[in-house]
Amino acid sequence: MSRVVTGGKRDIVRRLVHAPLLAAFGGLLFFVTRSVPEVHGGLWTITAIGFLLLAGTLTSELIEPLGLPHLTAYLIAGVAAGPHMLRLVDEHTVTLLSPVNTLALALIALAGGAELDFADMRRSARSLGWAMVVQSVSVLVVLSGVFVAMHSMLPFTRGLPVGALVGVALLWGALAVSRSPSATLGILSQTRASGPLTSFTLAFVMTSDLVVVVLLTTILGCVRPFMDSSASFSLTAFAALGHELFGSVALGTTLGLVIAAYLRLVNRQMLVVLLVLGFGVSTVLDYLQFDSLLTFMVAGFVVRNMSNQGRKFVSYIEQTGTVVYVVFFATAGADLNVPLLRQLWPVALILAGSRLAVTWAAARLAGRLANDPPLLRRWSWSGLVSQAGLTIGLSVVIAREFPGFGASLRSLAVATVAINEMLGPVLFKLALDRAGETSRVQAPSFPSIRPPPLES
Repeated sequence: MSRVVTGGKRDIVRRLVHAPLLAAFGGLLFFVTRSVPEVHGGLWTITAIGFLLLAGTLTSELIEPLGLPHLTAYLIAGVAAGPHMLRLVDEHTVTLLSPVNTLALALIALAGGAELDFADMRRSARSLGWAMVVQSVSVLVVLSGVFVAMHSMLPFTRGLPVGALVGVALLWGALAVSRSPSATLGILSQTRASGPLTSFTLAFVMTSDLVVVVLLTTILGCVRPFMDSSASFSLTAFAALGHELFGSVALGTTLGLVIAAYLRLVNRQMLVVLLVLGFGVSTVLDYLQFDSLLTFMVAGFVVRNMSNQGRKFVSYIEQTGTVVYVVFFATAGADLNVPLLRQLWPVALILAGSRLAVTWAAARLAGRLANDPPLLRRWSWSGLVSQAGLTIGLSVVIAREFPGFGASLRSLAVATVAINEMLGPVLFKLALDRAGETSRVQAPSFPSIRPPPLES
């Protein structure tokens, strides 16, 4: 009992130290940015990375008694420091931090694939299948209907013919189907959760990426004639989709086998290897027009299921990725367009709330159809609320294909994602806690870097 009291006092003292420390560093950076407002370049980028890392970590310590996930703290720190609030990190610096995002997404996809066990997925194939079908169809249909019902509140849909309005609504429905692998992996990395809910959510969210890409490509090809009278239905988009999917899977399989062989035969300088994968391979994938998330996810899956190096690989990724994740999510917070969210919040709130309600109802229906255990019936929806980079990326594709209304649709997507990005991680962590799947000892913010034990 005395140890618990002592530990509680230490936590209180630590937070009493962290709060003024965060205020001091924030005040110093605030003074510098006002004194030298046009500072740019490499040194300032490094300063921004350091501050976001520090602010995210200290904020996560301060809000920990509230039971909120660390990811939410990183986002809050980024929003507060971003160009729309305190302006400690400006838009130019956020743009310069994009390489960190590239590395983080690569690590997230590799870790997500390496967490997928084929035997577990095969045992839960019935649950995953029903959930994928019911969630995708329900969210697509209902959110498209809600969008049509609200079209009078959206300036860019007023005056559109019925066919064009339905087409725009279907595109929005496809965006609503997307989930957030980065948020899911961020929560699981912090909580070290394990159990049926964890396994189901991870498998569903990572697999849904493929479903969403196929769904959006199909809808783009079908609705184009409604948007442009001169356009006709074409199979070109499906040919490009086939090239992207099969190429990504093939390259990911090859990459996974190479990583497994390296871990077994060399097993040295893994930090350098992961940096090369995150930066170098991502550049090659962009050039080849392959999907980087799918490629890295397949690579991680191959390492986990076609070798005995899976646990070792995940350990290396966790050691490398902890710091990267803090900067990644803090940068995502800084990149949120707060003025846009204030402008569109009524519509965005209705759309986000409708999506949450449909996700919950669809999960309950799918759970009954698949005869899932009570735990999944009750909480399987919780990890499907978050949205992040994938949704924004898909909205950019729509904006490029339909410049007439695409930019406005993307702005609405950014505002809605901001709500889901803040709410989703909190709901998922709450569900993991209630399900009893979170670890009592959570991952520290700055783990000591030491190699994992060697495996034969």
